[in-house]
Amino acid sequence: MAHLTTNERRKARVRAQIRSAANGRPRLSVFRSSKQIYAQIIDDAKGVTVVAASTVEKDLKGKLKTGADVEAAKAIGKLVAERAIKAGIKSVVFDRGQYIYHGRVKALAEGAREGGLDF
Repeated sequence: MAHLTTNERRKARVRAQIRSAANGRPRLSVFRSSKQIYAQIIDDAKGVTVVAASTVEKDLKGKLKTGADVEAAKAIGKLVAERAIKAGIKSVVFDRGQYIYHGRVKALAEGAREGGLDF
């Protein structure tokens, strides 16, 4: 097996725990860079992204001060929840990836819960 970095090992460990606890629910995956934040709901059974939202989208760029703060993360959480409910998804498992549940990742999760997603 190839040598993995600490972040890659943590990400793999978190994903393995999530897949075992999912019980067929889709996964709300978060990726954050230094300037943006992205969220997508993935159906692992089919290997398909069902819904996605990010701070890179044109209609959000004008409304947000920056894509790299807690307010932007909360807005993305609400947006992905709204899109998921339109797609018929109400319950997901939260995949924080390699990031600790703090700051922008936590704000995105709270925004998704406010938007109506259950996890």
